[in-house]
Amino acid sequence: MSLIDSTIKNELSKGKKILSVFLTAGFPKLTGFEELVLQIFDAGADMIELGIPFSDPIADGPVIQYSSQIALENGVTIDKVFGVVDEIKKHCTKPIILMGYANPIQSYGLERFFSDCKQLKVDGVIIPDIPLDEYDDFFSIKPDGTDTILLVSPTSDDDRIKQIGEKSKGFVYSVSVKGITGERNSVNDESIKYVQRVKSLLPEKNILVGFGISSPQAAKTYAQVSDGVIVGSAIIKSLMNETLSQTLEKIKSLKEAMRI
Repeated sequence: MSLIDSTIKNELSKGKKILSVFLTAGFPKLTGFEELVLQIFDAGADMIELGIPFSDPIADGPVIQYSSQIALENGVTIDKVFGVVDEIKKHCTKPIILMGYANPIQSYGLERFFSDCKQLKVDGVIIPDIPLDEYDDFFSIKPDGTDTILLVSPTSDDDRIKQIGEKSKGFVYSVSVKGITGERNSVNDESIKYVQRVKSLLPEKNILVGFGISSPQAAKTYAQVSDGVIVGSAIIKSLMNETLSQTLEKIKSLKEAMRI
């Protein structure tokens, strides 16, 4: 059982749902970023997804696009992202997931990338622009011990969801809405029914819901039909506009809202 699997099962056994927080690596600044991650873990995050900054993040809305631009200006590279992972792992045993796009990873070198993942004990990778049809080729050299997490969306039909579920390890990332990342003001019934459909089609899989979740109420609503949520834009926006203590309080409130 992977660390991601065991973390999810352990939280569920305690009557809690999972809170995974997405952060763009090196935002708002590279200096001290490791300490920021550790504080976010302490505030209630069960897992951290570290976004590898990229100049053309097609799945991301304006908030994460902006954070990616700033991270690139801060000199963040894949090498430096791995350096961040190395430092975090010295002080924390919770899962670290890398989320990035295929182009910069291929430029870095697939064999080198997955070798570094293994050496630094990266727990999972999410590469949203690799379609299912290209999965086997792209991940052919991925080492054991690093979960590959795939995404399903409201446009995925039942067969596609099942095929993705067979490939996805750790959890299945259920994209809550059609479109890009970013805060939404409400949760609609159609989205809830879709997550319930994913859960019913993949009863043995952990299902986490992401894209658009920004409030404790939304987190609570989705947690009732899944194993937890992923929050990104709301946290990055808070880091942009609020104090660190306000950001950490937001994380605490999101985690508290998801008690079973």
